[in-house]
Amino acid sequence: MNRNSKEFIPALRFSWLTALYDPIVALTCRERFFKSRLIEQAGLVANQQVLDLGSGSGTLAIQIKKKVNGSLVTGIDADENIISIAQKKSSSLGLGVNFVEGLSFDLPFDGNQFERCVSSLFFHHLNLKNKELTLQEAYRVLTPNGEIHIADWGKPTNIIMRCLFYIVQVLDGFETTSDSVNGVLPELMKKVGFVNVSVNETISTPLGTITLYSGKKLA
Repeated sequence: MNRNSKEFIPALRFSWLTALYDPIVALTCRERFFKSRLIEQAGLVANQQVLDLGSGSGTLAIQIKKKVNGSLVTGIDADENIISIAQKKSSSLGLGVNFVEGLSFDLPFDGNQFERCVSSLFFHHLNLKNKELTLQEAYRVLTPNGEIHIADWGKPTNIIMRCLFYIVQVLDGFETTSDSVNGVLPELMKKVGFVNVSVNETISTPLGTITLYSGKKLA
């Protein structure tokens, strides 16, 4: 698996910060609130196959598994260290979330497999090409009428949010995060075939504006 630095950026950019990921995100991003809103937006029900793209330490996948009885949740991330953290968290709670190591733009899954694809604070780690490739892969693995639901940094809603977001850009890199400032995700989602693409909600946080997006695969 190619982990070229242009393709793969660990959580918080540097591997030595991975262990600090959960407390930092919890303190700075209103994590519980925006992930709860994302889960509500996705309209998840029992027995759905759900894919968490860029699952990181597993917080969203675990939250889904705890909230939606009978949900069948798979998380995928390219960082073996953070996958290990996610697996330990899930095992300690007895939840049985399936975490897989792999690249979002080369998913190791058959097509038409998942009813829902969710993603949280992941797309801003990808360059523009790999954002599009990842969305293509998400479209491929979704079932007809399947949906994608994304929470990520979006266009700042005011000058204060824009100034705060410079902190994220310094940490995660300007090349990939500039797409967030420019609000490119909806157009990329439409480009790869998603319909009913919507910007559903903006949430102010101590590090900038988190935006919730959604789209649907054609039947």
